[in-house]
Amino acid sequence: MKSPPDTAKKSAAVLLVGDESLIADFGRVTASRGYEVLSPKEVKNFKGMAPRTHIALELTNIDSAKKKERIEALDQCLPPTAAILTSSVNVTVLEQSTWVTMKHRLVGIGAFPTFINRDVVELAPSVHTLEPAVGVAVKFVESLKKQAVVVQDRVGMVMPRILCQIINEAMFAVQEGTASPKEIDVAMKIGAGYPLGPLEWGERIGFAQVVATLSAIHAYLGEERYRICPLLREIATTGKFWGDAET
Repeated sequence: MKSPPDTAKKSAAVLLVGDESLIADFGRVTASRGYEVLSPKEVKNFKGMAPRTHIALELTNIDSAKKKERIEALDQCLPPTAAILTSSVNVTVLEQSTWVTMKHRLVGIGAFPTFINRDVVELAPSVHTLEPAVGVAVKFVESLKKQAVVVQDRVGMVMPRILCQIINEAMFAVQEGTASPKEIDVAMKIGAGYPLGPLEWGERIGFAQVVATLSAIHAYLGEERYRICPLLREIATTGKFWGDAET
């Protein structure tokens, strides 16, 4: 597999598909490092862009059916030398490898809204992933001026799992009347040094993303601690916050 070329040449193309918020996040960062960003809206358009693609990022978290369709299409049309970095927050790379022929080139990435702004990017190979693909993924992340950290192939990965659980517990506190959203956010920023309060952060991520991740973790582990707060699920479904007086 080819390593990311010198971005100063501005010739490397990165194909981005998936959730709109993640395409926007990754598109901004990759473009700022000199990559050409390709973002086809339809699966039928993948083939036309495939010959120009150096590396593909599949960034679907919410709709698993669409994710499967996109991964299958990428695997069928991309050159054998192109690595595929696929969000593995809500479904493991191992499971995704059952959808494709070239299992060796799939590398999981901790793609979650706002997370590309952090200094660290989580990568997760499966047992089928070959070392050259991992090397390409690491070099790509480093070309974005980020630190690549390889973690185990598990639903939720590391930081997404921790943050979603904190957001969920904060929402339970709001639902039970323990504290207002503003009080919780201020307390966590001052007391724990968080860059954002958990509910403020959840709003920026998108509560539908948080619920999808918690649902996937709960199904994967079957642990009660990942049960979803009814208020969180309601907000994710309706898109409405809890009221101007509390925000």
